Amino acid sequence: MKKYTYTEKKDTRSGFGAGLSELGKTNPDVVALCADLTGSLKMDAFQKDHPERFFQVGIAEANMMGIAAGLTIGGKIPFTGTFANFSTGRVYDQIRQSIAYSGKNVKICASHAGLTLGEDGATHQILEDLGLMKMLPHMVVINPCDYNQTKAATIAIAKHHGPVYLRFGRPTVPNFTAADQKFEIGKAVMLNEGTDVTIIATGHLVWKAIEAGEALSQKGISAEIINIHTIKPLDEEAILKSVAKTKCVVTAEEHQMNGGLGDSVAQLLSRKQPTPQEFVAVNDSFGESGTPDQLMTKYGLDTINIVEAAEKAMKRK
Repeated sequence: MKKYTYTEKKDTRSGFGAGLSELGKTNPDVVALCADLTGSLKMDAFQKDHPERFFQVGIAEANMMGIAAGLTIGGKIPFTGTFANFSTGRVYDQIRQSIAYSGKNVKICASHAGLTLGEDGATHQILEDLGLMKMLPHMVVINPCDYNQTKAATIAIAKHHGPVYLRFGRPTVPNFTAADQKFEIGKAVMLNEGTDVTIIATGHLVWKAIEAGEALSQKGISAEIINIHTIKPLDEEAILKSVAKTKCVVTAEEHQMNGGLGDSVAQLLSRKQPTPQEFVAVNDSFGESGTPDQLMTKYGLDTINIVEAAEKAMKRK
């Protein structure tokens, strides 16, 4: 098992803020809109450096999406910022009608996603957002794993023409990917080559997958670990190549089992390469208030859950 280490833990929302700040200096067409959460989205630096390109729309998320769609007509590249719950569920009609339907070049940037929002509770812990957004035609869906990857993704999506949903979070997580990485939309990242089981993870579950791989290695099990940062378009080639070798797969995500990464992988495998699959995800449940670690453990999104899923998948070969 390849060894991964980190020197610090950082929140992925700060990676977004750093990427947006860099874009502000290098791309004059980039504009930013926020729904009264500038500090929480780490958009302060962009606002300070480019006040003429920053629009504070207040608690009016639906209006923000309409404004962003309109700005693209003039050639601007708008990045909208608010919590994931407000970036998707609250404004789904506006995104569908004004952005996705006409393929507008809007970057929907969403923080505080998933159970790791913690104490704010179930009403804010959206676990359906990846499913909501991936079902929209033309929408690219990205869920990076750490600070460095989120920064790289933020910069990369400015070059992609068309609507993008970029998901990130509040808690600090191990920052282990390269600071100078090249982020390729739709291209999976192989973290560890293995022969016994494929573990496909996204977002905050990527580090948990690495920990699970180490635990499995101590049991003599060789795990192939893949970081799927782009839910849509899915890197089908990487997945099919891996499961052809290992003959079983585990998917791991901080999202509902229905509609997320695991759902996309299952659809792919059912069509092209039927394979035993186990899911590490929230099973048809809302969250609750608690610390991020408490919630990840209670809802079965921990390292041990990935290990157990891998062993179960292997027995089904």
